[in-house]
Amino acid sequence: MGRSRHNTYDCTPGCSVEATLSMIDGKWKGVILFHLMSGTMRFNEIRRKLPSVTQRMLTNQLRELEADGLIVRTVFAQVPPRVDYSLSERGRSLEPVVQVLKTWGDQNMHLFTISAPQVA
Repeated sequence: MGRSRHNTYDCTPGCSVEATLSMIDGKWKGVILFHLMSGTMRFNEIRRKLPSVTQRMLTNQLRELEADGLIVRTVFAQVPPRVDYSLSERGRSLEPVVQVLKTWGDQNMHLFTISAPQVA
């Protein structure tokens, strides 16, 4: 299992929240984790689920998730090369957290909807 990139936090009340959020910070990490909850996916499958993410950004987010031990990257020696991504045991332990975030988002999506500008 991977080792966390983050290793120092002041242990004030809430530092465990800071630690958790630092592992899933990033625009796409939570969404990637959400999609991997349904099973193993290849890079392009993930990319199709996130049409507005660039290839570079997706690669970086996947690398960080792997470095933090939240996902497992499996490379198959074949032509063409095949790489699968799946949740690690640590990543699976975040499923309830991600599901609660999704539920909260579903209930509050109206807060994030940008209305069209009014034409005078």
